[in-house]
Amino acid sequence: MRVVTTLLATLTAVGVTMGALTSAQAQQPLRLGFIPVMGAAQIFVAEGEGWIKQAGLTLNTSTFESGPNMIQALQSGTLDVYVAGLAPLLVARSKGIDVRIVAATVVEEMGFATNAAFSAQIEGKDPAAVFKAFREKNNRPVKLATQPIGSGPNTALQHWLWEVVKADKADVQIVEMGIDATQRAIATNAVEGGSVREPALSIIQKQNPGIKLIATGKDMFPNFPGVVVAVMGSFADANPKAVDGLVRSVIRATAFLKEKPEQAVKHVGAAFGKGLVSDDILLGALKSPQTQFTSDPRRIEESTRKLQDYQVKIGALQKAESLEGLFAFDVYSRAAAAN
Repeated sequence: MRVVTTLLATLTAVGVTMGALTSAQAQQPLRLGFIPVMGAAQIFVAEGEGWIKQAGLTLNTSTFESGPNMIQALQSGTLDVYVAGLAPLLVARSKGIDVRIVAATVVEEMGFATNAAFSAQIEGKDPAAVFKAFREKNNRPVKLATQPIGSGPNTALQHWLWEVVKADKADVQIVEMGIDATQRAIATNAVEGGSVREPALSIIQKQNPGIKLIATGKDMFPNFPGVVVAVMGSFADANPKAVDGLVRSVIRATAFLKEKPEQAVKHVGAAFGKGLVSDDILLGALKSPQTQFTSDPRRIEESTRKLQDYQVKIGALQKAESLEGLFAFDVYSRAAAAN
């Protein structure tokens, strides 16, 4: 009898300990990395509206200057959730990193803007001819800023330059830099133009109305897959309920952003502007045609194949890989059905 009593006491103690560990793990914050663009707005709307907490989750967020920079964090195991452009994930998977897309957030978000001086030269004209004339007159190529090779902005810009407007590569110099640096470079005339997304576009146009959006995301790469929510495979396997809760929150936030942008501004401002960007600028960015919110990853499956093929063409990828396992459609469908 004493043996049975001792065994029961031991099992009870182990059960309590394991329960405590499970509870502690459940309360462990999601380590989420994001880039400061409107495609990450769903995360902060969901948190601001309390839906993240309702799902039993807390977030520990980190800001990155580009998706490729975030891949290093994924590879080192310091992030659970990735909220940034899809393009770098194709590079990550080619390196053997198991990362799965559970939701989309925005499509065709990329744009090409030019500084005030160059806008007067290029607006309404054939870009390739303008680039050529600029090089002949100034004895240097047009400088265009964008994020590193392998990123969405870089891929979309190159696609527009070489495939759409058929520019001569001798006439253009692509300068790689972070998101904030690109914004400053365009605003200060350090470059003639570059890749822009919201809210950067609204911010720099407010500072200088002479800055013009010359090409939209649709012009550059139709249905371009922009920011996505992706999770590390090991985390998804160990925490399916947490992933489901996160995706349900993203779906709710997407609808909220479309239907109630005026109410979403406060959440977006707290995350991106930190009080430094006015609500009217942020609201303009939310309503911008460059900000097409979505959440269903099935919308971008085919364009992802085209994106990968083009990344191979420009040397960002060595070869096209199978996309099997990249999209966790079952997770999204389950979350959508639960909303």
